[in-house]
Amino acid sequence: MDTQELQSRLVKWRWPALGAILLLAAAGYWLTPVLLGPSIPAFSVSHSELIQSVVASGRVESPSRIEIGSQITGEVTAVPVAEGQVVKAGQPLILLDNSDETAAVDQAKAAVNQAEARLRQIRELTTPVAEQTLTQAKATLDNAQKQYDRTKDLAAKGFIGKSQLDDAERNLQVAQSQAETAKLQVRTNSPEGTDYAIAQTNLQQARATLAAAKAKLSHTVISAPIAGTLISRNVERGDVVQPGKTLMVLSPAGQTQLVVLVDEKNLRYLSLGQRAIGAADAYPGKRFPVELVYINPGVDATRGSIEVKLNVPSAPDFLRQDMTVSVDIEVGHLANALSLVPEAIHDAAGAAPWVILVAGGRAVKRRVKVGVRGDMRVEILDGLMEGDLVLPATGNTLSEGARVRPSVAPAPPPRGK
Repeated sequence: MDTQELQSRLVKWRWPALGAILLLAAAGYWLTPVLLGPSIPAFSVSHSELIQSVVASGRVESPSRIEIGSQITGEVTAVPVAEGQVVKAGQPLILLDNSDETAAVDQAKAAVNQAEARLRQIRELTTPVAEQTLTQAKATLDNAQKQYDRTKDLAAKGFIGKSQLDDAERNLQVAQSQAETAKLQVRTNSPEGTDYAIAQTNLQQARATLAAAKAKLSHTVISAPIAGTLISRNVERGDVVQPGKTLMVLSPAGQTQLVVLVDEKNLRYLSLGQRAIGAADAYPGKRFPVELVYINPGVDATRGSIEVKLNVPSAPDFLRQDMTVSVDIEVGHLANALSLVPEAIHDAAGAAPWVILVAGGRAVKRRVKVGVRGDMRVEILDGLMEGDLVLPATGNTLSEGARVRPSVAPAPPPRGK
């Protein structure tokens, strides 16, 4: 067969051959899903780093807050501070009218001065006079005694009459009485005597009254007990305040805490000392380290949550009291764990999670045991091996045993917190 005849035959069969090729391609396209199953993206089981975290939100709080009020009833004359102001310990916060209290202090001071003068009078005048009177009374008694003795001796010898002896005896009794009176006067004015004790008691009482008046006067100036920030103010000049009413709230300087509510289902993951990352809603890009220091022993039955407190070792300047914050608490960390994306696990949070594994080109249901749940992948403890391909848990209508052609799907983006 010459070249010209061969070319003629090729031209003659060109279109039938092309049609046959297209027919075979179309048959292959339609028969492949029937014979080998549909092509479905699948996720691969592999080793990777896993970080499990619990996310919660709450507010900024100090470990303690001090409610400031008045101990007396009075009219407010000045409020020299503003809400949000940082104050020092002892700085005046509220001033009350003190005219009555000042007058009471002056009156108490006068009473103290009077009591002190009375005590000095006893020491410097009354006691010395009483001692001199006693000396004179003793001398008079001594003379009266000698006179009586002489008169008695003369009367015994008959030189004088009984009337003179009686006079001498009366003089002696008077002198004895005067001496006893003088002794009593000296004793009562001595430090152990009643007059001295009464004067000293009056002085102590006057001083106590003065101290009470000064204390009440000091209550007219309400000062900051410690340094901190005023986060609330509910008083103005001219108000009449009474004991028991909160006028200001002071947040002490020092330790700052975040108080958040965690879903009770995550309680088993929490423990004291866990590290976390905090962020304020107003400054989402400025994250800061925190530490879990308190887990409430009780669960809020209404909300199904538990209160957790975290210390902020180095509080950023932008943190404010009651500011809304969120925390990301790291509760588990594995450097190289066999894992799978959560999108491939059925009933991942239940008691019996399972997956659709591709084995021998067919879909096979397989029970799995999961461990640490990270943000992007979940630890597989049992049921799968590295390299296994698993079909998505959603959007998959294949029944068990159906043929399938898996293709490795890209990992899903991180889920928003």
